[in-house]
Amino acid sequence: CNMVNNGARLIGTNYDITGPRDGGIGPACRAFTAPIELATGKNAYFIGKPNPLMVRTGLRMLGTHSEKSAIIGDRMDTDIVSGIETGMHTFLVLTGVTDMHTVDKFPYRPEYILKGVCDIPEAFRD
Repeated sequence: CNMVNNGARLIGTNYDITGPRDGGIGPACRAFTAPIELATGKNAYFIGKPNPLMVRTGLRMLGTHSEKSAIIGDRMDTDIVSGIETGMHTFLVLTGVTDMHTVDKFPYRPEYILKGVCDIPEAFRD
């Protein structure tokens, strides 16, 4: 807090509040950043998903376009929205935070909902 109050920039890697842990869910970057934000009154800048800057920079470094790329993730609020907002194909895998009941809480939808990454080849067999 002292460093932020003295001018240091508060930067977070991602906006995830929780993440999967052995035996359940635990706090993630946003949960650990929030107390510093509250104590200092200064907001963190999150460089990771769903920040489109990270995705666009990665695509540029890979020499590809978002229309030819996909994001695979287990979170609607960071992974999937990041893909949608940057024009990528979106795959939600139900092996982490989001489950089928949670999907209905969001106004947007991924292109594909799969049990896990191992189901991706099956989605394209036809």
